[in-house]
This record gives sequence, structure tokens and C-alpha cells, in this order.
Amino acid sequence: MTSSTAPAPAPAPAPAPAGRRSRGGGAEARAGLLLALPFVVLFLVFTAWPVLQSMIMSFTDMRISDIRSPFAVNFVGLQNYLTAFEDPVFRRAALNTAVFVLLGVPLTIIAGLAAAIALDKGVGKLRAVFRVGFYTPVITSIVAVAVVWRFLLQPENGLVNTVLGWVGIDSPHWLGDQRTALLSLVIMAVWRNFGTSMVIFLAGLQAVDRQLHEAAALDGANAWQRFRSITVPSIRPTLLFVLVTTSIGYLQFFEEPFVMTNGGPLNSTISASMYTYSQFGFGNYGVAGAMAYLTFLVIAIVTLVQFRLMREK
Repeated sequence: MTSSTAPAPAPAPAPAPAGRRSRGGGAEARAGLLLALPFVVLFLVFTAWPVLQSMIMSFTDMRISDIRSPFAVNFVGLQNYLTAFEDPVFRRAALNTAVFVLLGVPLTIIAGLAAAIALDKGVGKLRAVFRVGFYTPVITSIVAVAVVWRFLLQPENGLVNTVLGWVGIDSPHWLGDQRTALLSLVIMAVWRNFGTSMVIFLAGLQAVDRQLHEAAALDGANAWQRFRSITVPSIRPTLLFVLVTTSIGYLQFFEEPFVMTNGGPLNSTISASMYTYSQFGFGNYGVAGAMAYLTFLVIAIVTLVQFRLMREK
């Protein structure tokens, strides 16, 4: 009878000396700082410093005539913020922005989620084609979009009014009437931006566990019940991301009224960002800075509320 013995385990390698490890970690840290230095310098010079300057400027009476001597301006405290609140045009711009957000954000999310569900469930081989088609308006220039929508919304021979005329509806002046101008911009913005939420929602839907839907279907749950009880809770982080980013973008909406209506008619489509931009153009730098930070404060509050409401239970 022969006996066999298991080979002895190899000895563990000796740990590196503490001094060598610290020297290696220090070299890696210095290399990381060196690689990050260009970004840090650019961020401080072109982002952090201008933001700090604009904040300081919002508490001064700086105007365009003070550019040559920026340190000779006077500190006025919260006067610029009070001036912004007392400005009727700024209040109207803030109201227009609120209406734009309250209408545009839900419509954009609903349209994006509906398109994502259709692509996830009902479209097979042509999914990539529809995805590109829905996303194309997002990457299209606002100038090109504005030209197309101006033709569509022309009061006399536009396509929209032509179709409405076939069913006996009078042709409204979409961009020239205070009652319909802002609504027209909301519709255009939803059409232009829902492709972004569609792509994000589609990624979230594809990560939902299919077995949960199958089990719920076997238990007798219909499509709406499965969507409400399984799909929505599963894509809650995705929904929060889309809600926050869409709200931030719509609170800063500027391109649509600037290109389509120039804020008219009678300031019915002017936005807070557009009016702030005009104040900078007029040389009222202190007041414009205060308006910009009021917009930033509203964005921060809205974002905080959304995180509180949509957080995981």
C-alpha cells in the first residue's frame, strides 16, 4: 500500500514595508492631483470665479458704466432683489415661467413615458428607427424648429389652422394671441424635448424584472395594475431623474420665446431667463444678477421638494 501526502501550501508573500506603501500611495496621489489640476484651474477661473462675481454684483448698483471701475460701485444690500419683486414685468415673466413648467413638465414626462412603453412593448424590429425619429427634435437647432413651427402655426395658411378649418373651427392666431401664444410654446417644447425622457425611460423599463409582471399576470392583475404596482415603483429613480432635469430645464426656458415670439404679444410669453437676459443687455447688471439668483433659488427649492417627495420609502 502506498501513502500519498498533500503538498504543503506555498508560504504567503511577505507584506511590503510600510514606508514603501506610503511612498507609493503618495506618488499616486500626486499623480492624480497633477492630472486633475487643469480641470480644477479651468473650473475656478471660468466657473467658480464668475459665479462668485455675479453673486457679489447682485448686492451692488453696478451698471454698464461701471465696467471700467468695478471697485467703485456701491453696496446696496437687498435693494436689487426688492427691485426685482416690484418690477411688474419680472412678476409677469415669473408667472409665465410657472405656467410653462406646470404644463410642460407633466406633458413631457407623460409623452416620454408613453413613447418608451410603446417602444419597449409594442415595437420590435423598427425600435431603433422610432427611437432615432423621436430623438431627432432634441438635437435639431432651435432656429430650424422655430421656422418649421412658424409655418405650421401661421394664422391663414398654416397646416394646423388648415386642418382645423376642415372641421369648422375658426383659425386662431396661435403666436399673436395672448391666450394661445404661451400654450403654443408649451406644445412646441414638449414635442422638442420628450425624446430625451423617452430614451431615459426606455433604459429604465428594460431593467424592470419581467418575472414580476409574469407573476402578477398569473395572479389576475391587469395591465394598468401591473404598471401602477410594478413598473412605476421599479423606475422611481429614473422618474426622479427625468422629473428633476426636465423641471430645471423648463424653469430656465429661454430659447422658445426668444426665437418664436420675442416675449410677445404684450409680454405674454416672456420668461424669467429672457427678462434677466434683457436686463443684462440694458446694462442693469446688479438687478439682472439679483433676478438670476432668484431663479436659481426657485430651482433649488423645486429640486429639493422633488427629492423629498420622490425619495425611496
